[in-house]
Amino acid sequence: MERETASLRWEGKKVAQVNGVTAEQIWSVVSDFCNIHKWLPTIDTCYRVEGTDGQPGLVQYCTSTRTKDEEETKWARERLVKIDPVERCLSYEVLENNVGFRSYVATVKVTTVDGGDESDGGKVCLLEWSFASDPVDGWKKEDLESFVDFFLKHWASKMEMNL
Repeated sequence: MERETASLRWEGKKVAQVNGVTAEQIWSVVSDFCNIHKWLPTIDTCYRVEGTDGQPGLVQYCTSTRTKDEEETKWARERLVKIDPVERCLSYEVLENNVGFRSYVATVKVTTVDGGDESDGGKVCLLEWSFASDPVDGWKKEDLESFVDFFLKHWASKMEMNL
């Protein structure tokens, strides 16, 4: 039974509404893969280490020193797997890290919502973050879902205030 549980993949999706901002404006932020530190809390640095900006194969390195354990800087190397400006989505995978991910792939997608209300100029979009991951040591699936939800809501809120 334990072996079967260990082989399960965690999958999830979180969605945040972004008001008063066009899908194109949101996509310009999402597609700028190596500038995530400007938009997500706790990410201190993020920069390209190989590949071409905006192209599959691009690898970024991100660090975070604002963690529960202030003694240890968390880091990850992530590769852009797919980017589609027409569908406004991208997928990336974690290559190496000291967070505990063995296998993690995420897709971020921007969609418009028809009939946004007049108070926001009709501009209502959804920012969707889905993931597939092996279980992370010391975490429950709910912990990962909460982590993604926190980042996504912060990202959406920051875009509403700054775009």
